[in-house]
Amino acid sequence: MKYIIAIIGLVVVFGLAYLASNNRNQIKWKPVILMIVIQVILAALLLNTTFGLVLIRGFAEVFSKLLEYAASGISFIFGGLANKGEAPFFLTVLLPIVFISVLIGIFQYLKILPFIMKAIGLALSKVNGMGKLESYNAVASAIVGQSEVFITVKKQLGLLPANRLYTLCASAMSTVSMSIVGAYMTMIEPKYVVTALVINLFGGFIVTSIINPYIVNPSEDILVIQDVEKQSFFEMLGEYIIDGFKVAIIVGAMLIGFVALMAGINDVFDLIFGISFQEILGYVFSPLAFIMGVPFSESVRAGGIMATKLVTNEFVAMMDLTKIQSSFNPRTLGIISVFLVSFANFSSIGIIAGAVKSLHEKQGNTVARFGLKLLYGATLVSVLSAVIVSIVL
Repeated sequence: MKYIIAIIGLVVVFGLAYLASNNRNQIKWKPVILMIVIQVILAALLLNTTFGLVLIRGFAEVFSKLLEYAASGISFIFGGLANKGEAPFFLTVLLPIVFISVLIGIFQYLKILPFIMKAIGLALSKVNGMGKLESYNAVASAIVGQSEVFITVKKQLGLLPANRLYTLCASAMSTVSMSIVGAYMTMIEPKYVVTALVINLFGGFIVTSIINPYIVNPSEDILVIQDVEKQSFFEMLGEYIIDGFKVAIIVGAMLIGFVALMAGINDVFDLIFGISFQEILGYVFSPLAFIMGVPFSESVRAGGIMATKLVTNEFVAMMDLTKIQSSFNPRTLGIISVFLVSFANFSSIGIIAGAVKSLHEKQGNTVARFGLKLLYGATLVSVLSAVIVSIVL
């Protein structure tokens, strides 16, 4: 039965993407089907094999050790702030972002990350039927972040037509940056975080290949990576420390606002209608949860978590999931967890548009105009990833 529902899920995702397509005659179905097969193989490898278990365990242990190192710095500054046995969210989940940001900066400075991003991007371009720039951008987004990635390709931003710009932005919204992966792993199982990171890369290409198909002229398929302004090692460390702290503060501020707002709206709806706003959203999103493989009996609760992610952000949704995860069976928990690992939410539209506008005002305005379509595509990527995982769980 789960395979039938998964097939229905794939048909629905393809159908919704096809309805929004701006050039249906140019859709290349062969790369799409190939990438679906690759997604299923990778998901099965990571979740159902000994090799995958060892790989994910190693990945999780690395981040666990990084979080320990981060905790030593946090404890030095905030050690007396928490009562014994307590684990304040800001200290244990958000502030470690600062240390991981520093590590990313070091690997960038040593030219290790640019080499990895370019190599993987070029390899992906052989599979997805897209340009080198699009492939590089998807990998880079997953490593350096959805706004920072545009700095590395700013030389080309002004030269890109709207359709290629859409693909770049959709990739940035469909993935998550490595700097906050550790934060996710404190709230959901690491194996689902790693699996989502990998298959979302291909999911972004699949959905944009249908919604936004085009052919890149070989003469225009040039990848020029912007060299970062030469800094001393310690200048770079200072910059990445500040950047990481900014991310932690911004996420914290957004959580304060969104959690408080959601609590207030839920109370108002409960007072007037006898049902919370999240419960209403749960009913609206329950059909999507069902085609993702969530049992009908759990689809409303799952739909509420999905909707929370869309209207707020993935952190709020993950926090809500941790509160009710015992009410879901393990398979449902895995499906929802994979759905949550992306930046597909309304606030990301402003973040990406603002990042592009800071580098090229005209292109930033272009991104703002197709913002809702961008969110539509990125959400379909999350649904697709959840459907793929439902096949192997």
